[in-house]
Amino acid sequence: MPVIYDAATKTARMTATRNQVANGTLELQSSANTVLAIFGLSSDGGTISGDTWTLVLDANTVTGEGGAGTGTTAAKARIKDSGGTVRISGLTVGLSSSSADLKMINTSITSGQSVTINSATVQHAADPV
Repeated sequence: MPVIYDAATKTARMTATRNQVANGTLELQSSANTVLAIFGLSSDGGTISGDTWTLVLDANTVTGEGGAGTGTTAAKARIKDSGGTVRISGLTVGLSSSSADLKMINTSITSGQSVTINSATVQHAADPV
């Protein structure tokens, strides 16, 4: 039988996750793992409400990395702690109308262009039905 967490435990787990990566970085990646843009996480990492963590970034807009080339699609993201260790991977990236973890107006990134994240949330894994 799968494990099911109560609301208070979900909140505690998300808070611990946020605290571990606060002041780290969020990296947008292509499907081939090329880093396309790097965002700094705020010193507190964001806010927790129930089972949802809303990331707070140092800036919502950054410049596309050199590896982006011309029009490379952001397909996923990962979060590193302040020491540079990947702590969270497999985050989804999509357009503003999607249900992705990270929402953008444009997922096509070119080196040197402005890259903006409109919304960034991570939700505790859903309990099995």
